[in-house]
Amino acid sequence: MTSHSDRPAWYDAILPVIDLRFGQVVRGIAGRRDEYQPVESRYTDDSRPGSIAHVYVSMFGFQDCYVADLNAIVEGQMDVAALEAIAVQGLKVWLDAGIGSVRQWEACQEALRDWRPYRWIVGLESLESWGALEELLTQISPERLVFSLDMKAGELLSAGEDFAAMSPEQVARRAAEMGVKSMILLDLAAVGEGKGSQTKSLMQALKKELPEVELLGGGGMSWPEDVETLSQCGASRVLVASALHDGRIAPHLG
Repeated sequence: MTSHSDRPAWYDAILPVIDLRFGQVVRGIAGRRDEYQPVESRYTDDSRPGSIAHVYVSMFGFQDCYVADLNAIVEGQMDVAALEAIAVQGLKVWLDAGIGSVRQWEACQEALRDWRPYRWIVGLESLESWGALEELLTQISPERLVFSLDMKAGELLSAGEDFAAMSPEQVARRAAEMGVKSMILLDLAAVGEGKGSQTKSLMQALKKELPEVELLGGGGMSWPEDVETLSQCGASRVLVASALHDGRIAPHLG
């Protein structure tokens, strides 16, 4: 692996993203999943998961990757072959496979056979209840579980009754009280739009209130300045996809 000595600090905060749908890497657009199309990258001629993962490793020098398996999130069917094609490139995978309960997590583990993600994402969009999160923290451990505070245009993205009357701040506070150590603040309305993050104020507020929680952010990253700004607001890692493929954020290998 190349040296990081000459990289700007914001670059090492990047957590590259792969959105999977029907065996291809797709480009997210404001959470409108029926409009997602195969990604077009300036670094490869196809949108196969293995090809995009290879780009992230060989061109950008990334060591880990956030993967949203949209087949699993939407239909409950994991794309095991695509996930293995990403992992074999050497990336440590942060996996969102629509886990909302221990039962679903166990089914994911069984489907993956001998391969295991580096960290498991538990998204509010999929989470069944607070009780389910408590059980998942026990089974997975707080060190490997990452809670994603899913929002859309500032509103919680959840069908769970437990969360119906809560604000994003209240959900974040309750998750931290239950033992969550890592949390993603993600507003799907900003994804793929290139207009910057919509969670900066929330990030700053939670960084002050919950200093012991590792905060991650993303959605709408268009230029290096967007990544740097969100890092300065308190994000330890920043999710990025479109800006990498479009060339707006260029590789820094050494």
